[in-house]
Amino acid sequence: MKKKTAYVGIAGDILHEGHINILKIASKYGEVIVGLLTDSAIASYKRIPFLNYKNRELVLKNLRFVHKVIPQNTLDYSENLIKIKPDFVVHGKDWKTGVQKKIREKVIRALKDWGGKLIEPDYTKNISSTIIRNNILKLGITSEQRKSKLVRLINSKSITRIIEAHSALSALIVENLNYYQKNKFLEFDGIWSSSLTDSTLRAKPDNQSVDYSTRLSALGDILETSLKPIIFDADNGGRLEHLPYLVRSLERAGVSAIVIEDKKGLKINSLFSNQKTSQQDTAADFCKKIRKASESKISNDFLIVARIESLILGKSMKDALNRAEKYSAAGADAILIHSKEQTPKEIFRFAKLFNKSKFYKPMIAIPSTYSKTYEKELEKNGFKVVIYANHLLRASYKAMHEVAKKILVNQRAFEVEKNITSINDIISLIKS
Repeated sequence: MKKKTAYVGIAGDILHEGHINILKIASKYGEVIVGLLTDSAIASYKRIPFLNYKNRELVLKNLRFVHKVIPQNTLDYSENLIKIKPDFVVHGKDWKTGVQKKIREKVIRALKDWGGKLIEPDYTKNISSTIIRNNILKLGITSEQRKSKLVRLINSKSITRIIEAHSALSALIVENLNYYQKNKFLEFDGIWSSSLTDSTLRAKPDNQSVDYSTRLSALGDILETSLKPIIFDADNGGRLEHLPYLVRSLERAGVSAIVIEDKKGLKINSLFSNQKTSQQDTAADFCKKIRKASESKISNDFLIVARIESLILGKSMKDALNRAEKYSAAGADAILIHSKEQTPKEIFRFAKLFNKSKFYKPMIAIPSTYSKTYEKELEKNGFKVVIYANHLLRASYKAMHEVAKKILVNQRAFEVEKNITSINDIISLIKS
C-alpha cells in the first residue's frame, strides 16, 4: 500500500517553534515532503533569506519529521502539487489573508483534482520569521553575509534595483522603504556608493578630489545603518599598484562590488556634454586593472564590474563591444555600459550584441539621462542590475534650498512646516 504524503511549503530561513509545529502535525498525516522555496520564490514577496538554498536545504533534510526536500521555484504551489499529488497540504491559518490568499485558493483547487485535503493548524502566536529577523537586524550581520547578497540577488531576481545613498540617514530610508504593488513586493535591493554624491556632499568637484580613505570612512556610517549590499563607485580605480589595497579594504568592510571605469587621467563627469579632455584607457591597460582587481579579491562573491565609457566619448558600438569582451575575458564579473543619450536605444543595441557573445556577463544600466525607461524594458533587453545613481542627493538639495528660501522670505518657519518632516518623526527614526 502506498504511503500517504503531506506537503509543506516553507522558506526555512529562520526555523522556529511555529515551523516545527507545522512539520510535526504534517508527519501525523504521512511522509512529509517539504517544498523549500528558492531565493527567487522568496524574493517575489519579501526580502531574500539570510541563508542560501543549499544551507536551508541541509538544515531541513536533517529534521526527523522531514522525509524529503524538493525545490519550490515560485510562491505558487501548483507545479509541485500537480507533479507529486500529495494526499495532504499542511499550512498555518495565517495565509487566509494577505499576499498568500490567492495561493491558498489555488492549492484548494489543485487538491480537488485527486481528492487531496488542506490541513490548517492554528498559527503559533507571538513568533514569526519576521519578528526574529527584525531582532537579528538590530544586532547586524557579518561582512561575509552582506557581501554575498548581491550575487544571490542577481541570480534570483529578474532585475536588481540599486539606489544611491550618501549618508547614514539616506541609507536608513533605503533600508526601510518597501511596499506591495498588485501582490508584488517592491524594495531597493542595494545601495550605490557614488563618487559624484560623495564629492558633492563635501562641496568638491567630481574629479576624485575626495580620496578613497575619506570615502571608506564615511561608508562606515552607511554600513551601520543598512544591511543591504553595497556597490562602490571607484572611478578609474586609481593606480594599478594601489588597486589591491582598495579591493581588500572594500571586501573587509562587506561591500559587494567595485565598479571601475576605463578612463584615465583627471576625471571629468561622464554626463558633461564636453568630453574633449577625457581620455579612455587602452583596452590592454584596463584589462591589467581588471586582472589585478580580480586576483586581489578573496571571495568569489565580491564582484569586479567594468564600466565602459566608449559611448560617452562618442566612439563606435564596435569599440564598446570589443572592450566588453576583452574585459570579460580578463576577469570582470559584470559589465556596466554607460550612455548619456536621452533614450536607451544605444545601450539596447549594445545589449543585443553582447547577449550573443561567448564572453557575456551580467549587464548593468545607469538610466540617469534616459530616465523615462521602465525597469521592465531594461529587463527585457537583458540587463540584470539598474542603478539610480544620484537621485536622493539631488532630491535633498532641492528640498533644502526651497525650505531655506521660504524661511528667508517669510522671516519665520511656520510656512515650511507642512513641507518638512516633524521633529517627532525624525527623532523616532533612530532607535536607541
